[in-house]
Amino acid sequence: MANKFIVTIGREFGTGGRKIATELAQLLGVKLYDKQLLEQLEDRYNLSSEQIDALKAQKKPWWVEELPSMKLYQDEEFIVRSLAEQESCVILGRTGFHIFRENPYAFKVFLIADKTFRRDKVARRLNINEGSADLLINKVDEAREIFTKNFSGKSRYDARNYDLVLNVTGLEPTQIAHFIADCVKQRTA
Repeated sequence: MANKFIVTIGREFGTGGRKIATELAQLLGVKLYDKQLLEQLEDRYNLSSEQIDALKAQKKPWWVEELPSMKLYQDEEFIVRSLAEQESCVILGRTGFHIFRENPYAFKVFLIADKTFRRDKVARRLNINEGSADLLINKVDEAREIFTKNFSGKSRYDARNYDLVLNVTGLEPTQIAHFIADCVKQRTA
């Protein structure tokens, strides 16, 4: 591919988004950015990734006593933009659809799946029962939605935020990664 590009992937919990993003980055020959961003923030603020995610998912206003969560988000956004300016990449989560909403080289994807598919996948992966998997799915999806609304002012479920919304129910991660890669290649040709 001749043109630089950014692929952002948002997802519902249990869709296999991390595996799909990893395979997609390999297919496209680019880096995947997700946890690496948190590591930079962990070092800067001396917090764990769990603490950072908890701060960003709070329902209260955008600040806490010790650390302004808006500043934390702005730092994360700065890191994401800086990385994407340097090279083509795949960005998993991090409100990528919003950060790159006006970037003509961004291809924004959101992955969904039916609840049964997600519950079964989470229960198997984490070796927990279906009830626990349902609770975890609800908790993670709610936290991600709160984070997205707090910092973008939009619902992550609004299809207008994306170039592609894909129901991955019953599909293999490799199939999905190849499909998205083909879309990106057509878009950047």
